[in-house]
Amino acid sequence: MKIALIGATGFVGTAVREELMQRQHQVTALVRNVARLTPGPKLSIVAVDAFDANALASALRGHDAVVSAFNPGWNEPDLYDRFLRGSGAIERGVEASGVKRLLVVGGAGSLFVAPGVQLVDTPEFTGHVPANVVPGARAARDVLLALQSNVALEWTFLSPPAMLTPGPRTGRYRLGSETLLMDGDKPAGITVADLAVAIADEIERPRHVRARFTVAAAVATG
Repeated sequence: MKIALIGATGFVGTAVREELMQRQHQVTALVRNVARLTPGPKLSIVAVDAFDANALASALRGHDAVVSAFNPGWNEPDLYDRFLRGSGAIERGVEASGVKRLLVVGGAGSLFVAPGVQLVDTPEFTGHVPANVVPGARAARDVLLALQSNVALEWTFLSPPAMLTPGPRTGRYRLGSETLLMDGDKPAGITVADLAVAIADEIERPRHVRARFTVAAAVATG
């Protein structure tokens, strides 16, 4: 497949880029700074402003799918507004490009921990997560809300688990839907390499079209 990747040099985007290329997909990395990547047989690099829907539409035309790992930066002073503005531009740009398939990597904050209660609204979240991250988590939730009314795109929203870490690729994970996955009495986690496996699997074999899902590390057996 020919897949456009927004945020290709970030923590998640880097892992997704490597996973897609390993699977022999043709990846177009849409980045602000082209000097951060080296093009190759499976990687094209295009300089695009993620806040410019028209420029995005032009760069995205002809692709089979778009993966967005967009994040304006946790230390942005106007993180909430910039997150929403960039995400909105990406959604409009994908629509205008004619590409139907969009997978958005969001956050764990919008996952439910009790009926009607999302993680981002709990004291445990706001009390333990760095203050600069909270606006981004709230923005990611609102990005999901906006996508849920979009009937033009075949979108998917992936919420990582609460704990997303560096680590090895096992190629295994467990699936969830709207609820925060747990590991006993603690929030579950996954390595970013295995999150990338779940993203690539969803692009290749869509199972969550116009839906949100989450993943976590597979439960050890034996």
